Amino acid sequence: MVKYKVSAVSYLNTIPFIYGINQSNLKDKIDLSLDYPSVCAQKLIENKVDIALVPIVVLKENPQFNIISEYCIGAKGKVDTVCLYSDVPLMEIQEIYLDYQSRTSVDLLQLLCREHWNISPKFRTSSVGFEKKIEKKTAALIIGDRAFSAKGKYSFEYDLSECWKEMTGLPFVFACWISNKKIEEDFISEFNESLKMGIKNLEEAIKKESENYHHCKNPKEYLNHKISYTLDEDKRKGMELFLSKIRGFTLR
Repeated sequence: MVKYKVSAVSYLNTIPFIYGINQSNLKDKIDLSLDYPSVCAQKLIENKVDIALVPIVVLKENPQFNIISEYCIGAKGKVDTVCLYSDVPLMEIQEIYLDYQSRTSVDLLQLLCREHWNISPKFRTSSVGFEKKIEKKTAALIIGDRAFSAKGKYSFEYDLSECWKEMTGLPFVFACWISNKKIEEDFISEFNESLKMGIKNLEEAIKKESENYHHCKNPKEYLNHKISYTLDEDKRKGMELFLSKIRGFTLR
């Protein structure tokens, strides 16, 4: 019997979570859908799902939402899949296309421009195929699995998580498991156990999903050393600092 509707991100970095859920009894208790981050967030906001792995900016807009898991999508430094790509150095960039699949990363980029790089480019919204517009003084923020294909194509690459660490000394949290209503404690406990099991069996998760993620040359390296899954004290500090900095800040 389905108890909750759940939305998760359909990127390589979530396969331990999906594997853990599918190997547990949870798969019979939830209706699971896979989406890109901004869609996960919209589903949660519109009450189309009960739980979602969503960009943390939804907490700024919806303070009544709750983090229900001790696991997240985070990074302690370079993450490789949230990057600004450009043909020119930062100081020469005039406009930046913002990835339509992202919310947290968009706010992080704008924050870095304002407080870390001290630049004021024009920000442009995007749609499918925006990556082709990177040329001359036009740059773009690309997130998720498509960033693997962008590596090495452009003269300059700025890893946003790495830049955040340089600026604050703290890790960065991109997404958390968040609910828009009260969830049964027993379910939360079982849910966290399934996520934990998936992370502990990373190699099995990769083997099971290998055909779907051929664009990443070394998924084991990426998931073990670029993504950090535990929502520990330092990540919570980084998340709180980020949310405090972007309150009241809107897209220009």
